[in-house]
Amino acid sequence: MFKENYASITEGNKQWQSLEAGTSKLYDWDPKSSYIHNPPFFQSMKATPEPVKDINEAYCLLNMGDSITTDHISPAGKIAKDSPAARYLREVHKTQDKDFNSYGSRRGNDEIMARGTFANIRLINKMASKVGPYAVNVETGEEKAVFDVAKEYMTKGRDIILLAGKEYGSGSSRDWAAKGPYLQGVRAVIAESFERIHRSNLVGMGILPLQFKAG
Repeated sequence: MFKENYASITEGNKQWQSLEAGTSKLYDWDPKSSYIHNPPFFQSMKATPEPVKDINEAYCLLNMGDSITTDHISPAGKIAKDSPAARYLREVHKTQDKDFNSYGSRRGNDEIMARGTFANIRLINKMASKVGPYAVNVETGEEKAVFDVAKEYMTKGRDIILLAGKEYGSGSSRDWAAKGPYLQGVRAVIAESFERIHRSNLVGMGILPLQFKAG
C-alpha cells in the first residue's frame, strides 16, 4: 500500500496537473493581484548592502506607552471600511467592501500591509487627540491615519522614529510588525524595553532598536 500510494506522489491529482505554470525560474508577479505584490525590499535589493545612513532631525510618528504588542503594530483582523487599506482596495483594485477580507489573508501584499501598520483601533498615540490609528503631522498640525502622515513625511524625505514604553513588540512573532514600519519610513524605535524576537526582526529590516537608560 505504501509503495502504491507514494509511487506517483510527485504527479499530484488532476486539479494539480491542470494548473498553468510559467517556465521562468522567477515568480511572475501579477500587477492585477490584490493578494500578492512584489514588495519594495525585493525590488531594491542589491548584492552589496548600501551603507547605513545617519538619522537626522527625525520626526516622531507615534509616542506610545507600555505593552505595545505586534497586534497593535500589525493587526491581522478585519480591514476597516474607512482605513487607508480600504481606500487602496477600492481605488486601485476596484474591490467591493464585502470582499476586503482581513489583513491576515492579504499579508502577501505589501501595499495593504503597509497601510495596515498601526491600524489597530485600540492604539494609543499620546500625540493624537483620540484612541485609534491616528498620528499628527507636526508640520501642519493635521491629525490623520498613521499611514497617511508617514507617507507625507516620506514624500518630503523626513526621517521617522517611534517612541514607546516597556515590552515593545510583545505577543506573537509577526514579520509584518517589522516590515510594516520599515515601509512607513521608520528608521528607529526608542523604547524602555523590547521583546527579544521583535527586536531582532527590527534589526533585520534595518530599523534601529534603541533603549532608554533606566530612569
